[in-house]
Amino acid sequence: MTAPQPTPPRTTLEDRVTGSLVGAAVGDALGGPVEGHSPEQIADRHGGPVQGIVGPWHGDAWRTARPIAPYHKGDGHVTDDTLMTHALVRVYATVRDHLDAYAIADHLVPDLMTRPRWIPELEAEALPLHRLFLAEKWLVARLHYGHADPREAGTGNIVNCGAAMYMAPVGLVNAADPEAAYAEALDVAGAHQSSYGREAAGVLAAAVAAACRPGATPTSVIDTCLSLAKDGTRAAIEAVADTAARHRAYETALRPLRAAIAPFDTVGPDYRAPSLGARRPSRLHAIEELPIALGMVLIADGDYRAAVLGSVNYGRDCDSIATMSGAIAGALRGEAPIPRDWSKRVAEASRLDLHAPARTLTAVAREVHARDRARRRAHETAFATLTGTP
Repeated sequence: MTAPQPTPPRTTLEDRVTGSLVGAAVGDALGGPVEGHSPEQIADRHGGPVQGIVGPWHGDAWRTARPIAPYHKGDGHVTDDTLMTHALVRVYATVRDHLDAYAIADHLVPDLMTRPRWIPELEAEALPLHRLFLAEKWLVARLHYGHADPREAGTGNIVNCGAAMYMAPVGLVNAADPEAAYAEALDVAGAHQSSYGREAAGVLAAAVAAACRPGATPTSVIDTCLSLAKDGTRAAIEAVADTAARHRAYETALRPLRAAIAPFDTVGPDYRAPSLGARRPSRLHAIEELPIALGMVLIADGDYRAAVLGSVNYGRDCDSIATMSGAIAGALRGEAPIPRDWSKRVAEASRLDLHAPARTLTAVAREVHARDRARRRAHETAFATLTGTP
């Protein structure tokens, strides 16, 4: 008689939140130094695929070398992806409930423009606003200076992954409820993005929430994304997932994945010189980063290390791709699969406590869930009274 197999340990909410936030930050730090380059350029620069934390692309000349200067990308430094993710966690810590576009105007924007923090890539304390890309500075220009309606402020911004890259906390607060995560992220991202940039934010949050479901797999996460995604975003995820399913290792998939996403990507083949039609609203197109991140998670069968290294060696906007794949893989399996030496070095180099945001967000998620239950019970009671049902 075969002995019964031990029940695998339950992956708790706290472990999934920690895995997702730490996983996103580590992925961000690994991708930063090779962002904007092709797989061939990355392999040539590093003598093969990147296998961990590497230094700046231009070595000690990072302070002046264009187009990176003055940012110290590499050596374990996180980028704006993580700075924005942690800023959104702070908004949740203040509001302690679901967020909307007004929360971005009332809390995130003041945090970015009035509270100096250590900025790893600048190796200095500065306002987070001073590190952000113009597509993220749009938040301050439109909401603080332009007094735009927060629900519509993202209209007119370039359409990119700027909102999706920091939307994992929305998925974690709505853990195991991807439909709610999708709806909340669309509302939150309306302050920042429109069109398929906003859609990607909703789908990324849904992916993280779906990854938190007990028994979730990469396939179930992608199926959930496909059930919610609209227009070009849905078509792009489907095309990339179909291609990813034919590969068992990222090394053989780098070029096929790029070919799969190319019809939906407006940036074009030269990442540093986008086409004239790049980043404009469209129902036919999609950002590149989210479908590729999902494809890497699928190829890796949820393994954190393989998913993130695939994302990093893909090149192009690989810090954001690795941020997203790291967030999803971390939510699937928790913190344990994240190489300890990577997370330790990133925390030390970036001067960040990578675990504090996770503790904060786990507490907020529990509080929000309790609020949701009370709201549902109140609605059930009211509806029963209206309909005369017991």
